[in-house]
Amino acid sequence: MPSNAPDTAAKTVIVTGAASGIGFACVEGLLADGHNVCGVDLNPVPTEKLKVDTARLCTVQADVAEAAACRKAVARAVERFGALDGLIHMAAIHSSLTWRELDAGEFNRVLAVNVTGAFLIAQAAAERMARGGAMVLTASNVMSVGGVGGHGRGGPAYAASKGAIVALARALARSLAPLGIRVNVVSPGSTDTAMTADYDDDARRRVGERTLIGRIGRPEEVAAVARFLISDAASYMSGAVVAVNGGGSFD
Repeated sequence: MPSNAPDTAAKTVIVTGAASGIGFACVEGLLADGHNVCGVDLNPVPTEKLKVDTARLCTVQADVAEAAACRKAVARAVERFGALDGLIHMAAIHSSLTWRELDAGEFNRVLAVNVTGAFLIAQAAAERMARGGAMVLTASNVMSVGGVGGHGRGGPAYAASKGAIVALARALARSLAPLGIRVNVVSPGSTDTAMTADYDDDARRRVGERTLIGRIGRPEEVAAVARFLISDAASYMSGAVVAVNGGGSFD
């Protein structure tokens, strides 16, 4: 799978969750490929940490759980670069509460950000993709293995939200196909991001042992697949779920 070959023409891509982790790696990789990028996050994007030219980058602080904020981010990208070709949606919140600890308020909060937020940013982006385009939503390996929570691990609310992303993406893939918009899903396994920051050395070792590769993933490895899915090289893919989990599961 080619991950670092740029498309023949520069695209304009919105990346949510751009301030850290996989989203930040997507921003850096897309800029290195020569694309225009609009980085969206609740927090400021640390542009000083980027190792590439930032002339093609704009940033927006926005909450994807709010429809107006999503429209604002899309409008900013189009205003700056004149068009919108892609969306890589990495923004999400984590929940490690177990089934006994969860209540309706927490469960609905996770769904509001992770699922409703994914729909809202996809809806806003699709309305401005005048010449077709591609979207990547983000699931998680936790939906396949079952998330029980505790000790930094994804729990039932997080697992449910990521399972819903697959259904949402497939509905959007069918709905947006007449507009020439492809929608796919990247599904990471445990990756070295803020969501796994609470893992101690023993937890990281055990996670690695459950994969065929024998280690936890790196953000840039997941980002490379997301970049491929919005590229012209993936032009015959839509509605697909691509696991990037080191062989941790085959679902």
